[in-house]
Amino acid sequence: MTRFPLYEVMELNARFKGASPEAVLTYAAETFGERLTFACSLGLEDVVVFDLLSKLPEPPRIFFLDTGRLHQETYDTLAALRERYGLPVETYFPRHEAVEDFVNGYGPNAFYESLELRKSCCAIRKLEPLARALTGADAWITGLRSDQAATRAGLERFELDNAHGGILKINPLADWSLEQTWAHVRAHQVPYNKLHDQGFPSIGCAPCTRAIAPGEDIRAGRWWWESPEHKECGLHVKIAQETR
Repeated sequence: MTRFPLYEVMELNARFKGASPEAVLTYAAETFGERLTFACSLGLEDVVVFDLLSKLPEPPRIFFLDTGRLHQETYDTLAALRERYGLPVETYFPRHEAVEDFVNGYGPNAFYESLELRKSCCAIRKLEPLARALTGADAWITGLRSDQAATRAGLERFELDNAHGGILKINPLADWSLEQTWAHVRAHQVPYNKLHDQGFPSIGCAPCTRAIAPGEDIRAGRWWWESPEHKECGLHVKIAQETR
């Protein structure tokens, strides 16, 4: 695992300012090879990245975090992507002992009771599996966009991921709008989660996701009982970066 100095990340952002997602992904694949991976959540943005990666001569390893509490439509999306593109997708599950301890100690829906318990549930079902999935990686790709949430404002194409040993985090759609994302899906007939057609712009675990009303923020349906600044599971938390 390679730790990237912040100045190199800043240089990459300057170099690829205004570049297309295809250019970013081509650079990533050519530079990191087998030490590059894509965390596919099967949301709208992620299926776009999946489609773009399928066009590379050698697509990177792709993985999916199955929390055990997902919608059936999410599994249907995974099956459709596998059939359409023929690319393997590795699935990572939470440690069953940790899930059992949490549920036995606090109940199956304890995440509604407090922010601390919700974050604990996310840590068990998402963060620990993510850490395993990133083992040996020098860089990982996400489908994040800067206008998805207040917590993602100012998102860059390249970030230093100090939460996972200082590896590189690559966000090829960082400056795309929701309209651009949908346009790509429609133009290329990319399989997508049908919950998007039912008012779910952002989709996570079934108990923690609801449809939104017209005019609501696109992340309003995620952990809707919490304030906007808390609406992250921890997968994309930022840790202070050193300047050297």
